[in-house]
Amino acid sequence: MLAADVASNKAIGAYGAEALLQAKPASGNGMRVLTHCNTGSLATSQYGTALGVIRALHAQGKLETAICTETRPYNQGSRLTAFELVHDKIPAILVADSAAASLQSLGRVDAVVVGADRIAANGDTANKIGTYSLALSAFHHGVPFYVASPLTTIDTATKSGKEIIIEERSPKELTHSHGGQGTQIAADGVGVWNPAFDVTPARLITGIITDQGVITKEGNSDVFDIPSFIARSKDERSPSLKTDSKSSGLQVSKEGDLHANFKPLNESLVASYVKSQPRLGAILGGTSADWSVKEVGDGNLNFVYILEGPKGSFVLKQALPYVRCVGDSWPMTLERAFFETTVLREHRRLAPNHVPEVYHFDHPMALTVMEYLAPPHIILRKGLIAGTVYPLLAQHMAEYMASTLFHTSLLALSTLQQRKEVARFCGNIEMCRLTEQVIFTEPYMEASNNRWTSPHLDADAQALREDAIIKLEIAGLKSKFCEKTQALLHGDLHTGSIMVTQESTKCIDPEFGFYGPMGFDVGAFLGNLMLAYVSQDGHATSENDREGYQLWLLKTMGDTWQLFSERFVALWDKNWGAGDSYKIEVYNTKELQSLVQKTYLSELFQDSLGYAAAKMIRRIVGIAHVEDLESIPDLEKKVACERRALNFAKQLLKERSKYSDIRQVCNALQGSQ
Repeated sequence: MLAADVASNKAIGAYGAEALLQAKPASGNGMRVLTHCNTGSLATSQYGTALGVIRALHAQGKLETAICTETRPYNQGSRLTAFELVHDKIPAILVADSAAASLQSLGRVDAVVVGADRIAANGDTANKIGTYSLALSAFHHGVPFYVASPLTTIDTATKSGKEIIIEERSPKELTHSHGGQGTQIAADGVGVWNPAFDVTPARLITGIITDQGVITKEGNSDVFDIPSFIARSKDERSPSLKTDSKSSGLQVSKEGDLHANFKPLNESLVASYVKSQPRLGAILGGTSADWSVKEVGDGNLNFVYILEGPKGSFVLKQALPYVRCVGDSWPMTLERAFFETTVLREHRRLAPNHVPEVYHFDHPMALTVMEYLAPPHIILRKGLIAGTVYPLLAQHMAEYMASTLFHTSLLALSTLQQRKEVARFCGNIEMCRLTEQVIFTEPYMEASNNRWTSPHLDADAQALREDAIIKLEIAGLKSKFCEKTQALLHGDLHTGSIMVTQESTKCIDPEFGFYGPMGFDVGAFLGNLMLAYVSQDGHATSENDREGYQLWLLKTMGDTWQLFSERFVALWDKNWGAGDSYKIEVYNTKELQSLVQKTYLSELFQDSLGYAAAKMIRRIVGIAHVEDLESIPDLEKKVACERRALNFAKQLLKERSKYSDIRQVCNALQGSQ
């Protein structure tokens, strides 16, 4: 029971944080959320309901301040909620109950979230006295007002709040101090009305956050259709998620886990899920009979569905608790969906033109709904294989990388700000360890996951495993990857994670996101362009030798680094001294500042070349290869291209220190064999 209650509370927290962020996206400092009474670990087994939503926002770095009312006359807010907030080091302020409306009028409250003692079938909610007043004030001031409670608090036999009998408590709670336990403070003989609860009408409530999702109103209705929501929730939870060895052998959840109700969605279940989320249904328009659902994932890690309706479309992506291309023998964390969504939102804030919009995130279901980049958008890798020129690619990628990397580094942030974010993203450790394994470890040893074009490259793979200099270089890059928390990275910025048209470039799939060395992102993109360059010989025909296209690829590589470094320095010049790395009081002359920037960019350039080489090597002899090379139909040409890529990557890894300019690297690639 304890484990189940904790799981329920954490699900409420996850759903609630998502709902509040959708209702009113956090400003730069986060949300200011007001709550009433106590709904935390002192009222539940652990974590809490409404206070669980606040805890979830705080854990995501999206909370500026929690505001708790004192909750008279028994002061559960000042005695209990304030204690929990201070204990958890959550920034908080305490206000008098009668001050809450004034605070909302000043625009200092972004959302209100309260608990519930009973919820009627239409959404009318009984809660601690004073809740109704908060709801009226929130409604008047346009502040979203949410109720957070497990489904078990809902009494479908109670049709509306009119049927709820309200308890009245001892007059002494008002006439005496300390909630009736202290000295008398009221005049003898005064009458007292002391209801313990009040009922907030459903029309004042924005949504009801439950452990199965957020209940919202249909259309312009003033009430909630809770029985239908409960029925849908039961349908979606059945059959049981836990399977035995006679089925898939996969147990997808643990009792008490945030993901205890996780269920992989197929095409029919996707439509049912969207029906249960009115906001998503409104984006598509029509009814489920009007929607088309198509699975388009590459099969490596996740399920990816495109949904289209009469009014609009979106992509629904769900993580699986294992590597999809391997099976349940290789388990993976579902939490990667949380980190992917967090990176998408943060990177979109910093580079809005180059990241798709997130519409919805369901933490317990490890599910993200985002903008559908409709045709003519295409995966960049496929466009490069086809020989398509994208004239704005270098400019757009330079803008994306410069903005996201600079603004999440200590060049723009204080150490307090950045270390808080670094600590949060340490939770994506499983994805980081996967990167360490497949990029920095397995290609340089005998490992069952490794594969290459055998027997043609057997000797090449063996030579790589026996090259001591290569291993020393890789060890240094791995050390930086693990230890250097320089900026918030995409973490997997290859040409399969970029969607393009002639005018648009959007970066997707940052589920490997973490705080690491900037060069890892820059190098990933450059390394994949190098692979695309080498592969062109395998796609050449008598009608098209691809030489002109190779020249464009070389130019794109050069332009990307040049434009990136220029944009990065421009941001630095504009924000000099904003972060804690180089205080303007210390670096107080233009000459010194210029020297610092030159040294910084030089190291970043070397890191980028090293990681580009590591990315290339792992795509030749590691577990996951690239379509650029795999799609070459002629085996001899394929082997020649792979060997050329491997040899150049090894040379780049060993000798990158001799390159000080990207044009030198492009010339070396052009002359490689």
